[in-house]
Amino acid sequence: MSQSPEQQIVEHVLDAIADQKLRAGTKLGEQSLSEIFSCNRTQVRRALATLTGYHVVEHLPNRGAYVATPSEADARHVFEARRAIEMTICKNVVQFANPADHARLRANLAQEHEANAAGNRALAIRLSRQFHLILAEVGRNPVLSQYLEELTMRTSLVLGLYGSDQRSLCAVDEHAGILDAIERRDEAAVCREIEAHLRHIEAAVDFAGAPKPRGALSSLLGPIVIPT
Repeated sequence: MSQSPEQQIVEHVLDAIADQKLRAGTKLGEQSLSEIFSCNRTQVRRALATLTGYHVVEHLPNRGAYVATPSEADARHVFEARRAIEMTICKNVVQFANPADHARLRANLAQEHEANAAGNRALAIRLSRQFHLILAEVGRNPVLSQYLEELTMRTSLVLGLYGSDQRSLCAVDEHAGILDAIERRDEAAVCREIEAHLRHIEAAVDFAGAPKPRGALSSLLGPIVIPT
């Protein structure tokens, strides 16, 4: 079943944000999006309303829709929420994870290591986020998974705006430490590792840094395939 234009817009915008390609403050013009996705402006507005619900798009009076620009306070709140949620997720993972889950996480780590070694930043970022989302799946709580999906996208906005271009979303060795503790079923160690990991990411954010440059909207959204 093919996707509707609204679904395509939502998916491409969310992917571009998660990959740190679509920067905070980028204008999401209705006319531009309708031309990129070959749809009408009513469909674009519905997609933008959905994205607003994810807290990654904001509407400015008399100016239109923009990728949300998190303040330092917003960013601190996101990291605080992630620590609370991921601590619970990891406790659940220690309880529920089986050898197949461990293998899936190990495979993700290996791919992330290869992407970093090859200098493929975009893929490394995607795999880094995926590690956390796999943990949420293994934790067997779909509500926490949904919250974490949104929070990781909002983290990507923060890092895309304030973070260094020289590092991926997370360090592979920190992910490995988390997984080692999970495999040992050492809940206390897992909690220490995930908290230290998230605080390390937050500490690396430079709120005084200059905003990152943005490109043309069509180039930031990746290849668009319109169903025929």
